[in-house]
Amino acid sequence: MKSRIIALGLTAMLLTGCSGSTGAAATVDDFAGVYAFVTKSEGNSYNDRMAQGFQEVIEEAGGNCVIYSPEEATAEAQIEILQDLISQGVDSITVAANDEDALSSVLTEAMEEGICVSTVDSDVSADARQVFVNQADTEEIARTLVEAVYEISGGSGQWAILSTSGQATNQNAWIRQMRSVMEEETYQDLRLVDIVYGNDETEESKEKTEELLNDYPDLKVICAPTVMGLSAAAEVIKEQENTDVKVTGLGMPSLMSAYVQDDEAVCPYFYLWNPVELGKMSASVSLALKEGTITGAEGETFEAGDMGLIEIEESEYGGTEVIAASLIRFDSENIKEWEAQF
Repeated sequence: MKSRIIALGLTAMLLTGCSGSTGAAATVDDFAGVYAFVTKSEGNSYNDRMAQGFQEVIEEAGGNCVIYSPEEATAEAQIEILQDLISQGVDSITVAANDEDALSSVLTEAMEEGICVSTVDSDVSADARQVFVNQADTEEIARTLVEAVYEISGGSGQWAILSTSGQATNQNAWIRQMRSVMEEETYQDLRLVDIVYGNDETEESKEKTEELLNDYPDLKVICAPTVMGLSAAAEVIKEQENTDVKVTGLGMPSLMSAYVQDDEAVCPYFYLWNPVELGKMSASVSLALKEGTITGAEGETFEAGDMGLIEIEESEYGGTEVIAASLIRFDSENIKEWEAQF
């Protein structure tokens, strides 16, 4: 199994497990150890930016950061990596989960071995991790995306969702909440005709986009709450010179700039939080778990660098979470200033 970054001599390092010091002020020695970050898959630019922020904070604190990116965005690929990390005895594991349930057993095993476990971006069952680093409020994301579809479509007509996979915790939560928002009278003339899954892979997302365009000739908007899916859908529509269909969703400025600024504006606007900051927040959680400042319980607080003092909250989906950021709207007016950042 490939990994994007592997620390040499990992198994020879002094590993102390999830049992850091308490009470006294933290020092660099408190944070020494190995902090593993497991992304969803190779070639996922969004996950790469998260990992970048995570690594920066861990190394500044004096920890050793290892980043693993499975070749495929599957639970099986992540489980293989996680089992290897447990056998190596890393101090901390952070994972952007490909499956809510399938990873629970191996992550529970990691915690039983004294390894600090947290999730970021996409969660697992609450009892299989200590805390979830949530990118933004679920209701805020869902409502914002539905409002975008409403505005771009002119308030009526057919639209579809291009998601990652049917097992992605975050995507499923957003879609459930979007359906709830759609029940409001304001959106009664919008018709959600299909939900398809591109598994966060560019080619598969392109194929699903082409199927949507063929199956629904009256389609007005494709909403992709996934970075890889949004750029793939925009590329297909631009290549087909289809001026009747627009895209919106969650994307990265560096991948979407051409589709926001072109003459036809395939994507009038889209949203995201800063994935680098999300990675930094996740690293701060991992450091606090390792040092013993927090256990993941509701009401605990920890310092997260420039983001200040953060409080752990109860999650509506079980267990606890921290909210890392708010949504940023990207359009032709501001995308140039953002595309160089992520």
